[in-house]
This record gives sequence, structure tokens and C-alpha cells, in this order.
Amino acid sequence: MAKLTYAQAIRQVIEQEMKRDDKVFVMGEDVEKLGGVFGATRDLYKEFGTDRIRNTPISESAIVGVALGAACAGMRPIAELMYWDFAFVCADQIFNQMAKTRYVFGGNARIPMVLRSQQGTGRGNAATHSQSLESIFMHIPGLKVVCPSTPADAAGLLRTAIRDDNPVCFFEHKALYITKGEVPEDPEFMIPFGRADIKREGTDVTLVTNLLYVNRCMEAAEELAKEGISVEVIDPRTLVPFDYDTVAASVKKTGRLVVVHEAHKNNGWGAQVITEITNRDFRYLDAPPVHLGAKACPLPFNPGLEAAVIPSVKEIVDACRATMYR
Repeated sequence: MAKLTYAQAIRQVIEQEMKRDDKVFVMGEDVEKLGGVFGATRDLYKEFGTDRIRNTPISESAIVGVALGAACAGMRPIAELMYWDFAFVCADQIFNQMAKTRYVFGGNARIPMVLRSQQGTGRGNAATHSQSLESIFMHIPGLKVVCPSTPADAAGLLRTAIRDDNPVCFFEHKALYITKGEVPEDPEFMIPFGRADIKREGTDVTLVTNLLYVNRCMEAAEELAKEGISVEVIDPRTLVPFDYDTVAASVKKTGRLVVVHEAHKNNGWGAQVITEITNRDFRYLDAPPVHLGAKACPLPFNPGLEAAVIPSVKEIVDACRATMYR
């Protein structure tokens, strides 16, 4: 095991995969010397040259469109957008082309491309640079949606994404890049899509969450443990495909379900999880499921106001506690 930051784990996997397969290349704004806005590909151009670590114009439509064309032609592009917020600039390329090309060719066209970017709060980036948008991408058939919360998950899931023959949207979180953790050094380390990870075992409440909120839910679980409430924290890791079986098995054990995410609560992915689990396992629920997400407000610039919009650790604690006494 090597102890790496989240950003270092991403960089290491990209480097290893580029060495393994000369069809893998990176493209995006400032990915060459700067390594992108958070330095995830910094200095890789020194090893692979500027043909394979390729700076692009400031045009998200061009980035995704060219990556899609390269994937159709047999390459394996890793295309980077600076922020997931900018995906709406190239919505047609993502939702109507990237997601559907394999389908409209009857499955005969492979689309081995990764579209990666970062999102979320924590740096005061305000309304158009802080959104959590993974729920929107879940709605579009043909896209796989991946959300790693630890350096090891980032490494294992990114390698799986690069080797997948279908388009993968790889959601990173800006506040996680400096976090550290152990990462297997095995260059074949991969995490299958559709396999959730139980980050903490418990017997009283099932708490499902992703990205930055894995850490915050772990804090909440620690607080609740002081009261004798045992919380099981589950990170789905991939939202498409989603591992409902692991969540269902946990709910059968605990009888209670809380889903929390940084994405806005309204039509957030937590609602889909609650719907699926309620339909499948209603008889096992001892209390109504609870769904927490950001309030219906654009993300503020002010750190105090930003914190007021997204779920707090206290709100997570209160939600779990409430399910115990309903």
C-alpha cells in the first residue's frame, strides 16, 4: 500500500494506464503544465508528450465532441472539464451524442471514454462553480456515473472506467483532492462498478451517502455511537449502476434508512434510492425513510451561508436519531 492523496491516486492511475495502453490520452483545458485546475495530471506531459497530454481551447463542446470522435475511432480518451457546472455548455455532446452513440449503432460502436471533472462546495466557489450534479447524469440512459470518496476508490474506479468500453462520467470532489489514504500499488487494482462499500458497520440505522458526505456521515455515526445508536454507513461508489442489493440487505438488518447527499434534495439521487428500497423492502422498514440534501437555493459565496444550504453533521445526527423514535 502507498499513502497517497486523492489527486495523487488519480494521477498515478492515469500514468499507469497510459504506459499500459498507448491508446489512452488526456485532453482538457490546462491539463499539460498545470495539470488541470487541481493539478491531477501535472507534469505528465514530460513523460508522454503534448500529443497524449493535450491542452484544448476553452470550449467544452469541442472537448467532449473530439473525445467522442476519438473514442469512436478506437482511442481511449480521458477528457477533463474544469468544473461539472460547465457540462451544460456541452449538454448536447454529453446527453445526445456521448450517451446514445453506441445505442443508435445497435451496440456495434464502442465508446471507451471517460469524462472527469470535480464539483461541490468547500472553497467558496459560489453558485456556478459549486453545484453537485450527479443526479442529472443518472437520468440519461447510456452514461455510467461514478463518485469515488477515497483515494483507493478513486484509483480502483478510475482504472475500471478507463478500461470500460462505454462512456463513464467520473465525478470528483474539490474538497477531497488533499485527503490521504492507502492505495494498493498493484497496477491491476480495479473496483467493479455497481458494488457498494460499507464504510462502517452498524445495526440500528442504514445511512447511504457519497463523495464528501461519506466523511461527514462518518462523523455523524461517531456522534450517534456515543448515544448507543449504531449506524451503518454505505457508500454506493457508483450511482449508475447502483448496488441496491447491499442497501437492501442493510435495511433488512437495521429497519431504518437515511440517505444524504450534497446535491440538492429536490429530485436528488436519494429520492430514487428511497423509492427503490421502499418498493422492494417496505415490510422491513420500522420508520419512514429520511432524505437529506441541499436546500433549494443556489450555492452562496459566503462560507457561512454555503454551510447553511448544505446538510450539516448535526442535521444528519438529528435525522438518524429521529428514525429511532418514530
